[in-house]
Amino acid sequence: MRKAGDKKRMYVISYDISEDKRRNKVAKLLEGYGRRVQYSVFECHINEKKLKVLYAALMDLTRDMQDGSVYIYTVCGSCEKRRMIIGEENRETEELQKPVIVI
Repeated sequence: MRKAGDKKRMYVISYDISEDKRRNKVAKLLEGYGRRVQYSVFECHINEKKLKVLYAALMDLTRDMQDGSVYIYTVCGSCEKRRMIIGEENRETEELQKPVIVI
């Protein structure tokens, strides 16, 4: 039986960080939690426990940041189903996440 905090939700996380090193660290962190849909936008399907861990890690990475921001939006299940995309969905990032076997 699932606990209330185990239910996965979709979060859209975007960032605007001018410092290259910090921006790269934030992107790398987010890659472990979701998929990149735009250069600085990720969709993350995670439970509340993982969100808290991610939030704490983002706070640590941005603690002394002078310029920039990170936005986290919660997307309800019915809203996620009504998502609209104009143009082609970014499949390139999905290809990057597939395992590669080198022989």
